[in-house]
Amino acid sequence: MAMDVPSPPADAPPLVVDIDGTLTDERRAVDPRVFPVLRSWPTPVVIATGKAMPYPVALCEFLGIDIAVIAENGGVALAGRDTLRIEGDREAADAVAAAYQAAGYDLGWGQADLANRWRETEVAVSRQSPLEPLEDIAADHGLEVVDTGFAYHVKSSAIDKGVGLRAVAEELGRDPETFLAVGDSVNDVATFDLAGLSIAVANADDAALAAADHVTDAAYGDGFLEAVEYLEDVW
Repeated sequence: MAMDVPSPPADAPPLVVDIDGTLTDERRAVDPRVFPVLRSWPTPVVIATGKAMPYPVALCEFLGIDIAVIAENGGVALAGRDTLRIEGDREAADAVAAAYQAAGYDLGWGQADLANRWRETEVAVSRQSPLEPLEDIAADHGLEVVDTGFAYHVKSSAIDKGVGLRAVAEELGRDPETFLAVGDSVNDVATFDLAGLSIAVANADDAALAAADHVTDAAYGDGFLEAVEYLEDVW
């Protein structure tokens, strides 16, 4: 049975929330019940994702909320329209992708490659492609591979969503420790570690489950809605 749509508390903390696996269903479609919750959030909402920047920006635009996003696992951070910060090593990531393809492997996204077309700091590889050779090649170029459950991300180990949260929180005039973080993956652990309260949805991977202060009984979008209900009880 679908959950009712809760309302965030009037004094809810700022929110940093993942998209895939957290605001979506298992098919990666955004659960429409999260829309009124995010629109009515009384403090800043930061959308934090492994996707390229156009995706979280578009979500903010269509929700009608202020733009505050962390993209590419922290490689891109944006608060408003004039505070864009881009970090990472796209040249090294491109070199990894080229070497991987030269070894006979495919990135797995087809000719249009919508997963990487707008990326600026990392390269994403389909989880249907072999992981071990990708990790070996990435290590040769001083990069790491993070499995978010939706893609393999070739990125600098110095960049994560926590780095992005620090940057966005500073622009918003907020302390990262005042945030509620909700997510489902190893790439959310860095925001969990910074935030004052962290909640993993039930479908989260082992790293996120271990790092979270609380784990919901429900998964995916239902888990996010349950997290809002939990916040009403503990805040």
